[in-house]
Amino acid sequence: MGVMPTPQALQMAEDAGLDLVEISSNGTTPVVKIIDYGKFKYEQKKRAAEARKNQKNVGMKEVWVKPFIEENDLNIKMKKVFEFLGQGDKVKIAVMTRGSKKVLARGKDAVPELFARIMELVGDRGTLESKSKPDERTKSIIIAPTK
Repeated sequence: MGVMPTPQALQMAEDAGLDLVEISSNGTTPVVKIIDYGKFKYEQKKRAAEARKNQKNVGMKEVWVKPFIEENDLNIKMKKVFEFLGQGDKVKIAVMTRGSKKVLARGKDAVPELFARIMELVGDRGTLESKSKPDERTKSIIIAPTK
């Protein structure tokens, strides 16, 4: 509020029983409105609540698998993944690599092969959104539902 409103504007607002509210002060002259400030704030609050109600909240679900999972077990996990994708949620598929000798000896390519197999099963139901970094301990991918 760099510039004071004119006495005429103040008098008009007072006569109408309303408030003089500065809308914009960016230009050379400030823009003011004569409005009921309480009603204005109430309508703003209602619009914000309506916008929050209409926005879609995308959740993140997580499914854990082992690197050497059997085919039937993977199919059961994938049913859950498809259910989550169908509800519009993103799915994080994480692989347990706990550093066992079996995983370290056999499993250099096991996790990437598993992720490729999972993406093949997902098909057009979802898209790969991100992968974990190679140096992370827990390997994971995030699949977003196809719109």
